[in-house]
Amino acid sequence: MFDYLLNLDTNILIMIQDHMRNPILTPIFKLITMLGNGGLIWILLIAIMLCFKKTRTLGFLSLLTLILSFIINNVLLKNIVERIRPFNMMPNLHALITNPTDFSFPSGHTASSFAVAGTIFLYGNRKYGILALMFAVAIGFSRLYLGVHYPSDVLFGAVLGFGISYFVSNCFTYLHFNESVKI
Repeated sequence: MFDYLLNLDTNILIMIQDHMRNPILTPIFKLITMLGNGGLIWILLIAIMLCFKKTRTLGFLSLLTLILSFIINNVLLKNIVERIRPFNMMPNLHALITNPTDFSFPSGHTASSFAVAGTIFLYGNRKYGILALMFAVAIGFSRLYLGVHYPSDVLFGAVLGFGISYFVSNCFTYLHFNESVKI
């Protein structure tokens, strides 16, 4: 079963490399992934939300999910699993950005994106939450397109990031701090 999943992971990456990469999409996906570097786009969005009373609680919850995502994904899981990046394992796969030096599983870009986007979707305005989730999907796909993550890294990062947002939002609501927060 593990061999089947690894083959599926590698076949998807090769298919993306051989059939989807092109000179128009490459700079777009490089920009999208750059916005996810270090959670940059999400940190900026959180900073804006924290500036306004109407969105301050949502900003605080988003910051909490981003911090938890970083700790769980980048500090704990990556160092426990120690999965080698696909461009280091597949000689026929070419990464399109400077090769990341940390481990591959799970995708930190994807997890942080889904953590914040999930919080906006679950606790904030659904319309903006859907837009944030769509951008999180774009960040996750950019990691595949650029050849720096396996599909299972991205999928697990998305599930874990959204799970963190679900957990934080529900804990906050349970603790009776729930306010009507709409952005």
